[in-house]
Amino acid sequence: MIKYEFISVEMRQRIQEGHYPVDQPIPDEITLAKEFQCSRMTMKRALDILVLEGLLYRKRGHGTFIVKSAIQNSRVNVNVVGNALGFTNLLKGQEITSKLIKFEVQFPSEEVAAHLAIDLKTPVYYIIRLRSVDGEPHVMEKTYMPATVTPGINDDILKGSIYEYITSRLGLTIAGSHRKIRACKSDVLDMEHLECLKEDPILEVEHVGFLNNGVPFEYSFSRHRYDKFEVTTVNMKR
Repeated sequence: MIKYEFISVEMRQRIQEGHYPVDQPIPDEITLAKEFQCSRMTMKRALDILVLEGLLYRKRGHGTFIVKSAIQNSRVNVNVVGNALGFTNLLKGQEITSKLIKFEVQFPSEEVAAHLAIDLKTPVYYIIRLRSVDGEPHVMEKTYMPATVTPGINDDILKGSIYEYITSRLGLTIAGSHRKIRACKSDVLDMEHLECLKEDPILEVEHVGFLNNGVPFEYSFSRHRYDKFEVTTVNMKR
């Protein structure tokens, strides 16, 4: 195993075991490099892996912090590294339409602020969209985005691909995400917009998306019809 990979394994274990407090930055790269007897570049590469996995995020001028949602062990956790294509790109070749249900700017709750690594005075977009494929409802997305990170979002952009706007128009690079998948009961909005029955289950994906600098740009809940969503995992030996 390459040294930076070994270090990332050790740091991942420390984070999961609560070795570092979640409300303070972890030790800086120089301090950790001395501890692990490696170069600062090696240490950076090790931490980069954990940033892309959604375990850590970097806050410019403040340090590197643990993503609180990544260490909650009460539910099944699915990490997705590098899969930041967005719904439109995942289903290329099919007709994707978006219906805007709600769009407003608000101040975040403590939970939303914690996931987006912002304070309570930073405005966020709150977006609810219905995404349909070939005219059939597939998923309802409830999304929070910091207005300071992704400025200029409007109704026209929300009718298409937000990710396309972020990458092409804003010139930002989406690097990775941290996701949790859970089974839920249908609620009133699901029955109205996803055409679910009351007894139908919903597969909800809680998602925190990160830019390549480690900054969270999206905290969302995607509510999928149970008959339109599946998860495929591939385990590869190295």
